[in-house]
Amino acid sequence: MSKFDFLQQQLDDYENLQSHQDARLANKLQHVQAWQKARMQQTHADFFAIPAHQPMAHYFLNRLYGADDFNELAHQIGRFIRNAHKVEKILPKSALQTGDAGVELAVLAIQLDEQVAKYVLDNYPSDTPLNDDMMRRAYLAVDQAEPRLHQMQLLETLGEKLDKYVRSAIVKAAFKLSKGVAYRHDANTIYDFIDDGFKAMAPLHSAQDFIATFTAKEKQIIDAVHTGHPTPFQL
Repeated sequence: MSKFDFLQQQLDDYENLQSHQDARLANKLQHVQAWQKARMQQTHADFFAIPAHQPMAHYFLNRLYGADDFNELAHQIGRFIRNAHKVEKILPKSALQTGDAGVELAVLAIQLDEQVAKYVLDNYPSDTPLNDDMMRRAYLAVDQAEPRLHQMQLLETLGEKLDKYVRSAIVKAAFKLSKGVAYRHDANTIYDFIDDGFKAMAPLHSAQDFIATFTAKEKQIIDAVHTGHPTPFQL
């Protein structure tokens, strides 16, 4: 079994998104993603402002939630899979497992936000600016409590992988040595995606601790949305 099989499934899920075929939905998805990022920045402002937390906060907001370059990453994953027999040994297995977790999170975030975007597009005039109450109603209508909690669980798993692998001198050395080969095989986007997670981890005592604090607040908001709190995003 190829170590790219899991990435193939993520690529399939990404390519099956409706927004790739619907320009209006794609545009609304961008608005939803922008709202999500702004909301997270506001919710976690004090936590993200701590200097040691800023690289991981940037990784969350720009890699795991609506990454602008995810199309290129998906294209590169597809190319790798088509040439798996040539590139199986480029990236260490442990580093690729961390990348798997990050890619899965990124795809899931887009899938969930696309559902929200579709609801907003179907129920409000297209030029209506997003606001907290619209998003609260959208969350309830598409009933994302379980998927959003699963998203938090995946984040916690990513934290475990980062702590396990980034703290290993052997893994770090092997990953660093693989950079030249990865770049020569046009795997720079995949390498950089994983490397950004490793670099974000560097200033932290523990990625798991950082993520646990983040997910605890997010779970509180998810619960508030689905138990009828009138302003869940202001908690």
